Amino acid sequence: MKTTNSRSWFRRAVKVMPGGVNSPVRAFGSVGMLPVFVREGKGSTLIDVDGNRYIDYVMSWGPLILGHAHPQVLAAVRQAASRGLSFGAATAGEVEFAELLTRAFPSMEMVRLVNSGTEAVMSAVRLARAATGRDMILKFSGGYHGHTDSLLVKAGSGAATCGVATSKGIPRDLARQTIVVPYNDTARFTRAVQRFRARLAAVIIEPVCGNMGVVLPGPEFLMAVQSLTRRHGSMLIFDEVITGFRACFGGAQHIFNMKPDITCLGKIIGGGMPIGAYGASRALMKLVAPLGGMYQAGTLAGNPLAVACGLKTLHILQGLDYNTIDCRARRLEKGLEEAGRQAGAQCTVNRFGSLLTLFFNGRPVRDFAAASRSDLAQYARFFRDMLRQGVYLPPSQFEAWFLSFSHTDQDIARTLEAARQAFRSARKGTRKGVHV
Repeated sequence: MKTTNSRSWFRRAVKVMPGGVNSPVRAFGSVGMLPVFVREGKGSTLIDVDGNRYIDYVMSWGPLILGHAHPQVLAAVRQAASRGLSFGAATAGEVEFAELLTRAFPSMEMVRLVNSGTEAVMSAVRLARAATGRDMILKFSGGYHGHTDSLLVKAGSGAATCGVATSKGIPRDLARQTIVVPYNDTARFTRAVQRFRARLAAVIIEPVCGNMGVVLPGPEFLMAVQSLTRRHGSMLIFDEVITGFRACFGGAQHIFNMKPDITCLGKIIGGGMPIGAYGASRALMKLVAPLGGMYQAGTLAGNPLAVACGLKTLHILQGLDYNTIDCRARRLEKGLEEAGRQAGAQCTVNRFGSLLTLFFNGRPVRDFAAASRSDLAQYARFFRDMLRQGVYLPPSQFEAWFLSFSHTDQDIARTLEAARQAFRSARKGTRKGVHV
């Protein structure tokens, strides 16, 4: 594996960008490496600036469900670009896109396009506060909803306490407006809602967590969240930035037969271009300017290139059989579990549709506390060995792997063969006391 050019670019990058990257998730510090600099992608394959080729399980952190450089998607973007890059005015494409999203998500009778998942969540929280006249927000430990100030917090010291900022620059008073409780803990959630019910504007949740690694909800947990939220007049916000269109044409709310008050979308609906959306009932969305008093705007919202890319991606997805990608993801899941067992590794695999996470943790992972007990040194060794063998994984234990429709049976077989070797190497390093 050659790294000369990536190292050269990184030396230049650190002089002009914090940490040499434009997003912390692109840094490879947690796996003991310098970042790989990518030159191009095609299908399920990434090619870096040194010419190394990798089977990609990051897929731009989820949106490339059709794979890199899908020819029909590229053609749609080129056609849109030939007409102009941005207008700052209404376009027909925005209307078609909004119609398609509302058909896919019946809980959203009206939508507003924005530029990212973070913007969608920020706007959804503002809408919930406008609708209820309350200020407090409840989130779950390990749930990530973008870098908006109100939600970049962690749990306080008690079972159900106000949040503590996880980033400098967030006012304490704002962090205290956010309550944090463990995911999948119905009892603690119930106590928190009952305690703060008169001040609670909204509960925001990833129906399937993707930012502590993939963690699925318990059988009754989501229903309890919905029931208690409604009982006390708070808004239920589903953050489906990761889960949207990943397991079906729609979101986790369709699979779990849920109807949140507000839904946030991002990543995948743009097919690789920056975009996001939030939506709700017609009555709620009439609170948004220019119809109502909740102000939210964006010069580049509904950008014609992003809309064209997203429209083509979703139209193609409508004609595909999700069972195909689900079967390949299941094969990868079971193959990783078997390879880990054969190597004597303490690990578990969580999967939801085409999302999965391999935790170096021999016990079930149902919340952030359990995810945090994973062996990060083993994951780092596993990551490095997989990369050397041409498999590109998330450079963090606490992220999802993403499959696409472009991944083949041969990709899965090659990945599992590489994993068998990497598991042996990771275990060997543990026995020798090797540390990252």
